[in-house]
Amino acid sequence: MLADVREKMIISKYYQHILAFVFAVNEIKKDSELLPNTTLRSDIYDNAFSSLRSSQALLDLLFREKPTYVNYHCDRKKKVTYGFLDPAMNEKTQFPFLFRMAPNEALQHVGIVHLLKHFGWNWIGLLTADDDSGETFLQNLLPRLFRSNICIALKEIIPTSVPRSTCVESCPSGHSRIVQEGKQVCCYDCARCPEGKVAVQMDADQCEKCPEEEYPNQKRDMCIPKLITYLSYEDPMGAGLASIAVLFFVVTVIVMGTFCAHWNTPIVKANNRTITCVLLSSLLLGFLCSFLFIGQPATVTCLLRQTLFGIIFTIAVSCILAKTITVVVAFMATKPGNRMRKWVGKRLAMSVIIPCSLIQTGICVLWLATSPPYPEFDMHSQVGHIIIQCNEGSDIMFYIVLGYMGLLASISFMVAFLARTLPDSFNEAKLITFSMLVFCSVWLSFVPTYLSTKGKDMVAVEIFSILASSGGLLACIFFPKCHIIIFRSQLNTREQIGRTK
Repeated sequence: MLADVREKMIISKYYQHILAFVFAVNEIKKDSELLPNTTLRSDIYDNAFSSLRSSQALLDLLFREKPTYVNYHCDRKKKVTYGFLDPAMNEKTQFPFLFRMAPNEALQHVGIVHLLKHFGWNWIGLLTADDDSGETFLQNLLPRLFRSNICIALKEIIPTSVPRSTCVESCPSGHSRIVQEGKQVCCYDCARCPEGKVAVQMDADQCEKCPEEEYPNQKRDMCIPKLITYLSYEDPMGAGLASIAVLFFVVTVIVMGTFCAHWNTPIVKANNRTITCVLLSSLLLGFLCSFLFIGQPATVTCLLRQTLFGIIFTIAVSCILAKTITVVVAFMATKPGNRMRKWVGKRLAMSVIIPCSLIQTGICVLWLATSPPYPEFDMHSQVGHIIIQCNEGSDIMFYIVLGYMGLLASISFMVAFLARTLPDSFNEAKLITFSMLVFCSVWLSFVPTYLSTKGKDMVAVEIFSILASSGGLLACIFFPKCHIIIFRSQLNTREQIGRTK
């Protein structure tokens, strides 16, 4: 209530002073000789017995924008400081516009020394900030203390920055903290995350393992999805193998067409047309079988590709074995009075091909019945990749199929090798020997290579072995005959075929 009354009070004496002040300012402004090129301005503030009014008036005086004039230099605007200044700013020639409200710091140094001497304190400690002001404080105060025989027991410089609570810098992402042995928990080493683990955040206590379908990036600070891989037709290796298979298929069809066009010629008849048809058909299917290995593995393709491959190649090798035995029996039948003559023909060939093929078929059926192949996702063989592949179900059955096929090839090779010295009219044994040598070499090198590879490379190795061995049989057995049929037809006569060495 009293404050409200005071705010409404008007003292006439003060009002008269204001009028006199305004009149004097106006008179000076009218006379250009008193203050030439100068314009006076007045601002009147009244506290009105109120601290709020006083504060508002002071702030308005200090910070309210004033109009600028052409002949007014901004550096001359007076500025008032609320505390101590750097001693360098005491130079009035450089800072003429600066007014300091606090007393000079040097005077305080004198006062501090007098205060210490008054109480008889001659053994003291000094605490100062680690900045320019603290350095100036020590430079000015220490000489005064020494002259007054005051000793400094403690001189501590306090850093202005907040002290860290750890012994080392923060561990970046991709690293984990390992506490240093024998030290505080805040002292630790930064260790890079091991293979397969990441640390997404800084100062991680431990690295975390990525999910199976993801793997760490190079910095090991995040997990990224793995790439799904398999031997596809878009892959250059898959496309190349498929092209070779198509080429061999076309060549086999041409060879088969050549033999059909010259079906009744002596050279075709001499090679047992039944075995020739079965062998060429099995080679055709062998080349087509390679396409089961290309593309994303599925349940059907996993079940068929190894079993069909084993059966088809067993038929082909059985045909080679039948041709070899037929050559030997035919030579023996040419001798007078030999009883082997009745075995020459389709009967002998089928008695070899059918039983050998049925045994392999039985092995494959047993394989499918007990441990059938199935598609699987291999997450760990190759870093950053998910390999879609066929699990063979039983590796033992797979190698039994290969072993049986190798046994037939070895028997064919040995029989053909022993019969290589037969007369020229029966030089089929030499071609069979060479073809079986190529076949066995390919599959002997296949096993260690197959075991040492993973993913699509392993599939490519098997496709290459299929194409190489099939191509070897086609080239070694049929190309010489096609050469005689097409380019040397004069040798395709009964007399030439029946000529002996």
